[in-house]
Amino acid sequence: MQSYTFCRLFYVTLKAKPEQRKLFNNKLNMKHLLLTLAVAGMAPCMIYAAETTDKVVQPTFKEWHDMSVNNVNRFPTHASFFAYENRSAALKGDRNGSANYLSIEGDWRFNWVENADQRPTDFFKEGYNDSSWKTMKVPGIWEVNGYGDPEYVNIGFAWRGHFKDNPPQVPTKDNHVGSYRRTINIPESWDGRQVIAHFGSVTSNMYLWVNGQFVGYGEDSKSAMEFDITPYLKKGDNLIAFQTFRWCDGSYSEDQDFWRLSGVARDCYLYSRSQQAHIDNIRVTPDLDAQYRNGTLAVNVKAKGNAKFVIDLIAPDGDIVSRKVLNTSKVKVKNGRKVPEINATVKFDVENPLKWTAETPNLYKVAVTIQQNDKEVEAVAVRTGFRKVEIKNSQLLVNGQPVLIKGANRHEMDPDGGYVVSRERMIQDIRLMKEFNINAVRTCHYPSDPYWYELCDEYGIYVCAEANQESHGFYYEKNAKSTEPQFALPIMERNEHNVINQYNHPSVIYWSMGNETADSKNFADVKKWIHEYDPTRPVHFERALNGDNTDIFAEMYMTPEYVENYVTHNPKKPYILCEYAHAMGNSGGVMKEYWDLARKNPHFQGGFIWDFVDQGLRGKDKQGNMIYTYGGDYNSYDPSDNNFNCNGLINPDRIPNPEIWDMKYYYQNYWAEPVDLNAGTISVYNENFFAKPENVSLSWAIVADGIEYQNGTIADISMLPPHKKMELVLPYKLNDYKNQKDVMLNIEFRLKKDEGLLKAGHIVAQRQMPIREFKGNDLTVNPASQKAVKLVDKKKEPQIMLHAENFTLQFDRKTGFISKYEVGGKSLLGEGGSLKPNFWRAPTDNDMGANLGKKLAAWRSPKMKLTSLTADKKTKTVTAVYDMPTVKSQLTLTYQVEDNGTLNVTQALKTTPGAKVERMLRFGMTMNLPYQMDQSAWNGRGPIESYVDRKISQNVGLYKSTADKMFFAYVRPQENGNMTDIRWWQQTDNNGAGFRVESDGLFAASALHYNQADLDDGEAKRQSHSQSVPKSKYTNLNIDLTQEGVGGIDSWGAEALPAYRMAYKDYTLRFRIVPKTLVK
Repeated sequence: MQSYTFCRLFYVTLKAKPEQRKLFNNKLNMKHLLLTLAVAGMAPCMIYAAETTDKVVQPTFKEWHDMSVNNVNRFPTHASFFAYENRSAALKGDRNGSANYLSIEGDWRFNWVENADQRPTDFFKEGYNDSSWKTMKVPGIWEVNGYGDPEYVNIGFAWRGHFKDNPPQVPTKDNHVGSYRRTINIPESWDGRQVIAHFGSVTSNMYLWVNGQFVGYGEDSKSAMEFDITPYLKKGDNLIAFQTFRWCDGSYSEDQDFWRLSGVARDCYLYSRSQQAHIDNIRVTPDLDAQYRNGTLAVNVKAKGNAKFVIDLIAPDGDIVSRKVLNTSKVKVKNGRKVPEINATVKFDVENPLKWTAETPNLYKVAVTIQQNDKEVEAVAVRTGFRKVEIKNSQLLVNGQPVLIKGANRHEMDPDGGYVVSRERMIQDIRLMKEFNINAVRTCHYPSDPYWYELCDEYGIYVCAEANQESHGFYYEKNAKSTEPQFALPIMERNEHNVINQYNHPSVIYWSMGNETADSKNFADVKKWIHEYDPTRPVHFERALNGDNTDIFAEMYMTPEYVENYVTHNPKKPYILCEYAHAMGNSGGVMKEYWDLARKNPHFQGGFIWDFVDQGLRGKDKQGNMIYTYGGDYNSYDPSDNNFNCNGLINPDRIPNPEIWDMKYYYQNYWAEPVDLNAGTISVYNENFFAKPENVSLSWAIVADGIEYQNGTIADISMLPPHKKMELVLPYKLNDYKNQKDVMLNIEFRLKKDEGLLKAGHIVAQRQMPIREFKGNDLTVNPASQKAVKLVDKKKEPQIMLHAENFTLQFDRKTGFISKYEVGGKSLLGEGGSLKPNFWRAPTDNDMGANLGKKLAAWRSPKMKLTSLTADKKTKTVTAVYDMPTVKSQLTLTYQVEDNGTLNVTQALKTTPGAKVERMLRFGMTMNLPYQMDQSAWNGRGPIESYVDRKISQNVGLYKSTADKMFFAYVRPQENGNMTDIRWWQQTDNNGAGFRVESDGLFAASALHYNQADLDDGEAKRQSHSQSVPKSKYTNLNIDLTQEGVGGIDSWGAEALPAYRMAYKDYTLRFRIVPKTLVK
């Protein structure tokens, strides 16, 4: 076991004795160079003791359940970088092409056992016979490759229900162990060089052997495990063997809300470096002056060797801004060391550099090249950006501006690879974030792949960089197990890994010490260390709430009312919700309220939506349909929290979920507002804090009754400064639209040329502004249109019939419902279908979390007792009255028909004042159409589904779809496909036969090939999947007056916001069905 040491870096002027400072200044006499040498008494900064290889004999195999031993002989933690053979290679940045790099990815011999006490104990020996073993890809996750089952739990450790929590002890039973072996040929060119093994992510721990000799041990599955394997290597072929456990004591700190998987992820390779001269670490610290104009850059280099260190600051265009040369040829070797140790800081002053922000991701490079005997022996290039992060006046500032955090939480998850996420997938995620105006990401709840931070640097994403620490299963009480001293070391180490690894990334604007772990002295110590190691960034910890152990108030899932109360009462800290707007299933109905508040109050600076991507894994149901699996899908033995890991703005294959569009709208940075639309005057606001719209044009269009009549483009709006407004007069004319019911002005802000990952023409912001709004259709029936209608009402007949030359309409006397509706010889109803009241929807995930499936169940299929069915031959009207005793209401359905088959319908609900009856979820009717009558067209919001609390992103216009396309396959089946603010809806078959629906006001509609009951799990969730739901024999058309909002404060109790809830009250829906052949 190596000794554990803290390290702090100090300039020599702070650390050295006075006589040493004098000597130092006399000899170097450099204005901006502060060099700490070994003679100043400074040991190199290493998290783990550096030269203890000879002390390691054999593992005790107690390490995996000993919280005081989390690393044995692990290589010192350092910032993420790769050391190349020369400056040219470092600037090119192609690690795979470097002579210093050797991939160890690919097939390894692999053995898997179900219980830890079944693991092989001598497999690492060179003569071991592994011929019976299988192979496993590295990187590769066991559970998605046939070894064990994926397990998902939200709260509670992975052994929940099978083992009593007792840290540091973890189960032996069910504790799967994977053993790996592979022979690696070491290049001859590496002879005499130091060789380090790098494993990007190993869950949950790692024992490593080389050529039969024990090398070391490590925990913290989301930070790279590196080991110096030089002493164990021989020329040519070398056996590398390692073993990893499903669970270890570190699992008590890895209780995150995601799939609990095991194996190897991220990049795995060996790298070599000169033993005589090399770089151990580089820390790049940018800063700006008080005016945020001029910059400084402090570059701290920890290295070894007598050499010349050439340190270049390179501008974004490739020009060298400045060069510093550090000559260490006269540094002496300390006692007990083989080469001199260097700890030096150089400082660059740069006048008005290009600044880094998420809006303007200008990146400089720091290139450090080691030269010996005029030959380059090693070079490292680190990207950096000039920016300053502060908290002032209870606001988080970037470069002096109180930026808005338009963020999302992102787990690393792939539907096929699990924890193995390709670089292509990461780029796809960044592209989607930029497409949908996300400007910030929280790396929940662990450090991401190092490449992710590079992408955030390059394309402009603010990062809340979180450590791999969550002990949710112990909850948050003051006496929680995680507050005990035994957790101090792992909590500290995990934060050190995070901060030291990610230190150089300008995208990281604040640190997070972890998630959902009880606040305690353990975190106070960590916060103190972080501020000492990195005084340039704030520290966040949600469970500290408003206490001392956080610089940012971040309490998650608080309502807009709660947030407003905090920010309007002299807040001491900025409020940035680390999680909000829980995006589980059909959700996202809360964005307006949060963002109206963020734009009104400067101390509420936004937050991170939970979360970015559904975590479903690809699987198949019993019928062979592709599904996205979630907790409980694999067996009934493992604990499960069902589909609570599917909360994404996008689905597992990165297809946007419908709610993301409203998020994009509220996250946009350009806003158009009406001033005088009759005169064509609008105002335009640039919500960016740093960027002008130099690559953005403004397009406008006049749309009347869904048809675009005029359009134009203002190509140059670059004169609009950040956070400023200006007025524009658009040259449209309104004289020709006197007869149209709807006249809209559509505004779009588009990119003029490619920008980063986005293509020219991409819409970055939009707004639809009504100039004249639809008021509804006149549904009055002209008696003259009913003369040819004949009504047959014979009491002994089972049907009441109305008919004329072109149509037949029949009502079932027992139920009062329509049993036949034919026009022109074609039925508008599927066989056995009808038109019936509907007060329900298939509960969404939010509905289920709020227990509405049970709480409001009286409206799922309320008893309807037909109390009267009358026919009026004069008015050609049939009226059915129902008593609804379970909901203490009366429902009246009135049908009035015209000669041409047009059917006018009124559904009126009369409730009982003061009755203790819960509300319904929708008020409408469902019409069972022939299956092939599945072609929809409408004038209303679209083309994406919308709801009363999630619709602003969907412009009113003319749209077409089909019953299959309108169905959105959420991971778990639920209400979907709804369209709002409908002016008219048309439903036909492929030949155009069908009808149009019109109402006396705006209405909602959807048409799906599914029965509502088949999408409804009932009062409790089952293991349901959208792709497994059987198709209906009908196209089911829903015609609704309204439906409850989808909500989204959270998914475990919160209902839709009050303004969007339905009520127990009287409702009346009026509409008419006009056969298609009659539509003008």
